[in-house]
Amino acid sequence: MPWADPSAGAIATQAFANPRYGPDGLAFLRDGLAAAEVVRTLTDDDAERAHRQLGVVDGRGLAASYTGEECDEWAGHRTGPGYAAQGNILVSGDTVEALAETFETSSSKPLAGRLLDCLDAAQAAGGDRRGQQSAAVLVVGPGQGYAGLSDNAVDLRVDDHHRPLEELRRLYGIQQELFGQTPRSKWITVDDGLRKEIDDRLAVLGYESLDHWAGVENLEMRVDGTDAVDPVVLERLRERSA
Repeated sequence: MPWADPSAGAIATQAFANPRYGPDGLAFLRDGLAAAEVVRTLTDDDAERAHRQLGVVDGRGLAASYTGEECDEWAGHRTGPGYAAQGNILVSGDTVEALAETFETSSSKPLAGRLLDCLDAAQAAGGDRRGQQSAAVLVVGPGQGYAGLSDNAVDLRVDDHHRPLEELRRLYGIQQELFGQTPRSKWITVDDGLRKEIDDRLAVLGYESLDHWAGVENLEMRVDGTDAVDPVVLERLRERSA
């Protein structure tokens, strides 16, 4: 289970998970406790800590993990700058190592795609010895969510699927199409010819404005005025009106 606060840090708990670790841990992070202090505070007061697993990254990028001695093998963790990787009931420790190494060598990529790559690498290295079932990715940032009114930039999960990582990537692709941002420098200038094409295509679909059509298509975050058009919006309009 993942939790994150852009002003504080991120937390994940596994094995015989304690869901209070999430909100309680974020509260400790907001109070200024470092990742290692949060792990210690949460587990010291938990009578079932031998069965728990926990990872924390604080707002400074410091990380700490905990694996209880009663977690099912293979169980363990690895931490580094900006990440905490842990797992239990794994084929081997190669799963955690692959996840960590992929994160460390992919810093040039957007965080959500980077995390998806980490999950793929972990699965390729063995993954859960029971097979695949679920996956999730949560990325937060101040005002980076819908319309700048949410901090959840990416919040996706697959709870029960025979190929959860593939399904998670499919959902991420949809999320990026609807809510991603094409750099304004790559938008297409709307000259007279393109304006007529857009108006004609909207008329075919029964709309009088690009704003109205884009809202129905859930592309409203990719429309800003009429002098230029996001290429994603133009491609979708052409597909829909073909």
